[in-house]
Amino acid sequence: MSANNIETFYDDWAIRRFTVMAVVWGVVGMLVGVIVAAQLAFPELNLGLPWTSFGRLRPLHTNAVIFAFGGSALFATSYYVVQRTSQVSLAFPTLARLTFWGYQAVIVLAAITLPLGYTSGKEYAELEWPIDLLLTVVWVMYALVFFGTVANRKIKHIYVANWFYGAFIIVVAILHLVNSAAVPSEWFRSYSAYSGAQDAMIQWWYGHNAVGFFLTAAFLGMMYYFVPKQAQRPVYSYRLSIVHFWGLIFTYMWAGPHHLHYTALPDWTQSLGMVLSLILLAPSWGGMINGMMTMSGAWHKLRDDPVLRFMIVSLSFYGMSTFEGPMMAIKTVNALSHYTDWTVGHVHSGALGWVGFVSMGSLYYLTPRLWGMKQMYSVKAIEWHFWLATIGVVLYISAMWISGVTAGLMWRAINEDGTLTYTFVESVKAMHPFYVIRMVGGLMYVSGMVIMLWNVIKTVQSGQAAEAKIPAVTAHA
Repeated sequence: MSANNIETFYDDWAIRRFTVMAVVWGVVGMLVGVIVAAQLAFPELNLGLPWTSFGRLRPLHTNAVIFAFGGSALFATSYYVVQRTSQVSLAFPTLARLTFWGYQAVIVLAAITLPLGYTSGKEYAELEWPIDLLLTVVWVMYALVFFGTVANRKIKHIYVANWFYGAFIIVVAILHLVNSAAVPSEWFRSYSAYSGAQDAMIQWWYGHNAVGFFLTAAFLGMMYYFVPKQAQRPVYSYRLSIVHFWGLIFTYMWAGPHHLHYTALPDWTQSLGMVLSLILLAPSWGGMINGMMTMSGAWHKLRDDPVLRFMIVSLSFYGMSTFEGPMMAIKTVNALSHYTDWTVGHVHSGALGWVGFVSMGSLYYLTPRLWGMKQMYSVKAIEWHFWLATIGVVLYISAMWISGVTAGLMWRAINEDGTLTYTFVESVKAMHPFYVIRMVGGLMYVSGMVIMLWNVIKTVQSGQAAEAKIPAVTAHA
């Protein structure tokens, strides 16, 4: 058959809406994060009300940032990337639209139920069973759209970004179904299908792989497409990207027990989680180096391109947090770090530094192209956003590192007679200045996000929805 002359277009309806909502939810989620940080520094800000207490708002913050902001960014970028790298329009366009409305419904329900105290009590999986069921339906539709598009591709090769997105979709589905298994007792109340140490093991198999596949593998798919695009350079080593993929997904699955050192979990399970966490350093740094080396011959672009700066700094944080994580998984280090703010600093170096920055960079790349503009409405505003976010995250994680190590050392300090040197209240007093610094850092970070929201709105208003044509591809009989 001769060249296909039928003019077709990419389907960007859901992508545009997920892009805007990612930024909106980013502002909301990070603002709630600043509020709960302020509550830790100044407890009276809990207001004495149950639905504004730290215990209610903290899961609202984590769900809003991880799943509302991060999830919307992943829907937008995965739908964008899979079409461009497959050179076909989205399969099942109606389902793609339904994934947008369904996912936003899940987010709104979470925002209502969590402050009201309806929670399963499971970290990163707090939503109760009716919302879990809705999320399952949305995820099945998402998988059908994504893998249907891959199956319809006009080129034989499957670009590596789609491998990472695909693994994220499959593994998150498995994690969600297994960890969320529960026996409903009433509407928005249920009991876990597991108990005791088994429940803890299932939860942290889920919890660590939510980090591994939702917050790492999926955003690596984002990195492998948007960094080369923005740098206008090919991926440094495509072979390394494939080794990175297989090494990461095989190893990440079994690292969860490092969250449960010195607990009722069998000792051999804890040690196995520690060893695999250390092995995880190799594929993680392989990916970081691959992304960094993609900049070979293009480093000068960082002087004038704040979007590229977001992406490269995100890789720096990815390398740092994936070095820190395996180190903290070592039992002797974990004995000092666990239950302290060091863990909070580590999580946020990955969440704010890696996930936040690569998402912002990718969304800055997407927005003008989706609305037919050559660039964002204000490049100067992107500069302001970059520096506010960078200074904010450095203040945040530095404060938490110092606070965490200080508290850990104070808790371990003993007198010659074996009594504790410091009371717990003394350790809380020592941590207080760093809680204030953390709050300031968070305020700077969310201020940058507000600037981004303004910039996105102005870009959308200045442009018009651009229908992108699919490149002509020769089809063979």
